[in-house]
Amino acid sequence: MSAPAPSVSPELKALMRRLKLGQLTDTLPDRLALARSHSLGHVEFLEQLFSDEVQRRDSASAGLRARKARLDPTMTLEAWDETARITYDREVWSELVSLRFVEQARNAFILGPVGVGKTFLATALGHIACRRRIGVHFERADRLHKRLKASRLDASYEAEMRKLIGVDLLIIDDFALQPLDATETADIYELCVERHHATATVLTSNRDPSEWLAVMADPLLAQSAVDRLKSAAWELVIEGESYRQHEKPVIDTSPDQPSARGRRRRP
Repeated sequence: MSAPAPSVSPELKALMRRLKLGQLTDTLPDRLALARSHSLGHVEFLEQLFSDEVQRRDSASAGLRARKARLDPTMTLEAWDETARITYDREVWSELVSLRFVEQARNAFILGPVGVGKTFLATALGHIACRRRIGVHFERADRLHKRLKASRLDASYEAEMRKLIGVDLLIIDDFALQPLDATETADIYELCVERHHATATVLTSNRDPSEWLAVMADPLLAQSAVDRLKSAAWELVIEGESYRQHEKPVIDTSPDQPSARGRRRRP
């Protein structure tokens, strides 16, 4: 029979709280037991203990940045279903996951028909960036345009644009899904000009980039914006069945259930 995990004295807990290490009390007994069973030295023990705290703080910090960036918490790379019946260039995806395109201030287009997982993959890139302490902002294109129009009414437009221009990784979902009027086209032009070769942008779209010009109101501004976007962009084209099929309810037939119930399966 294994020995019980060592207890942590109230005095030690109080000292840890004063040093803002109170969260370590959750793992300290287990770490003490491990140190004894493996005859770890003091330095090795402290390395493991502080590693726990660093990982906890990194995870909490990444979660906070992801919420601030407006990222869906369920759309992480770990949650992506590799069995989905879709195809895309794995080498391009690996390059995007490395985030070298962010370091190089390049762009990425994630393209394909409705439901194949474009938003999921773009959001997953955002989560990876948050874990690496990179500034991220995610927003659906139609909501972005509405928010910028509203900001003109309360004199916050310049402040909003500065935030969008300055963020390291801007992710715009469903770009050019709907026609852009003159004001919306001008906003996209401004973002593209100011962010070009300075910061990275990810766009998801159901339309091929060659079709974007046709849905933007001002041809000259549209050409200038799209040319800048395309000149420094990776393209990941996704094809296949709808990824959302993996989110449909399924019947739980496990024997420990008193009755079959529809249960939602997360991708």
